[in-house]
Amino acid sequence: MKLPRRKFLHLATGAAALPAASRIAWAQAYPTRPVRMIVPFAPGGQTDAIARLVAQKLSEHFDRQFYVENMPGAGGNIGMGRAAQSMPDGYTILVVDGTSFVVNPTMYAKVPYDPYKDFDPVTIAASTTQVLTVTPSLPVRTARELADLVKANPGRYSYSSPGLGTSGHLIGELFRMSLGLDLVHVPFPGAGPAVAATIAGHTPISFGSPASTVGQIKDGKLRALAVATQKRLPALPDVPTMAEAGYPHIEANQWVGLLVPAGSPKDIVTSLNREIMRSIALAEIKERLAALGFEPVASTPEDMAKQIKVEVEIWGKVIRAANIKAG
Repeated sequence: MKLPRRKFLHLATGAAALPAASRIAWAQAYPTRPVRMIVPFAPGGQTDAIARLVAQKLSEHFDRQFYVENMPGAGGNIGMGRAAQSMPDGYTILVVDGTSFVVNPTMYAKVPYDPYKDFDPVTIAASTTQVLTVTPSLPVRTARELADLVKANPGRYSYSSPGLGTSGHLIGELFRMSLGLDLVHVPFPGAGPAVAATIAGHTPISFGSPASTVGQIKDGKLRALAVATQKRLPALPDVPTMAEAGYPHIEANQWVGLLVPAGSPKDIVTSLNREIMRSIALAEIKERLAALGFEPVASTPEDMAKQIKVEVEIWGKVIRAANIKAG
């Protein structure tokens, strides 16, 4: 039986449109099952804490469970590699410390992901910085006085960081190289031990996050000399920025962001971005972020993509110049 041309075209058009319509309906129904949020670090850290804040709000909004799965190891490479290999269906989200995400491809001989090709950005949720601190017994009160002291005593002083390739390590190397200092780096397995070593005077200088240093500074156990950001921290209003201290090129913008495997439905990415931006703007979330030493960002996917590109290049230069290698 031969169909009339108009009837045939109508059926053909409907058939062609079906996959697109199905995809739209599928995205609109998202999620229909629990969504996994991979954190490539151990529980209890800043990335994990922010991931759980976001997961709670996404679960409330979508009325489906968004749950955190911690996959620590190899400086974050294990979890990031697992996320890169996941189905691009919106049911796997990677929550990263931006520093590890952008520096690992340069610092490690081989990584299981490509920061450009394997993921689609969703948003940078929040950002923090690094605080230059010293043990109170050190006879300096400004970053410039510290630089002068180190220059006058080459090789005598050391600084602690939470580990190889962390923000504390990278900003410390930027400080050391740009000022021509003979300063020894001592990595520790986390922020707690690094700060404790400086409090005790074993490593008299430290670069650490606000979350790990503000309480110790207020208790008088550490002396803060500068914050590596463009504006003063509300939690440390009397501590100058590196720019105010005379070193505007020394800046650390550590962020936590969310990505999905490349090729995930754009409607789902848009929906996730919109809801995370709404959640980050809530007063209760801002308050909880501030307690962690973070400021809300909630960027667009396009802005996050640009930030990744810029930071891969910036920190890649620091890593190569300092000859930092891992794994």
